[in-house]
Amino acid sequence: MRIACLLDSDFEDSEFRKPYDRFTSAGHELTVIGLEAGKELKGKKGQETARAEKGISEVSADGFDALFIPGGYSPDHLRADQRMVDFTRAFFQRERPVFAVCHGPQLLITAEVVKGRTMTAWQTVQRDLAIAGAKVVDREVVVDRSLVTSRKPDDLDAFIRESLAVLQRTGVAAR
Repeated sequence: MRIACLLDSDFEDSEFRKPYDRFTSAGHELTVIGLEAGKELKGKKGQETARAEKGISEVSADGFDALFIPGGYSPDHLRADQRMVDFTRAFFQRERPVFAVCHGPQLLITAEVVKGRTMTAWQTVQRDLAIAGAKVVDREVVVDRSLVTSRKPDDLDAFIRESLAVLQRTGVAAR
């Protein structure tokens, strides 16, 4: 399956790298999408660097089967751009899998897609989710239909396991 990874600078290094590697090793194709193509993006801990393969103006949600949003400061940067917000919302409108870890749900709040969903996130984001109408639980991973959320780097194994299970269960045909 084709997975869009929305990313900007100051992402949480492990929350990008570990799922990225596991998704690709499972045979999925990930495309790093940033605000502009070719931009070098650095993790907040300086351990990882990624390059935006595509800019948001070059892509459509129709070209992807799932969406992956790592945490760190990246989601807060991305939600300031309406194109990123619209791209994110489109996955919910099309009922496609979305995987958001740590601060990733900040982008979902801005896209106004969390109301009525059972979710988790980083401790400080949990209150924002509740205010936006989500049912918040403090667990390592939460699956609500095709939405998978986790709290922090320590939860990545569970996050990846459940994300891969959703991809297998949904069986969305690759383009």
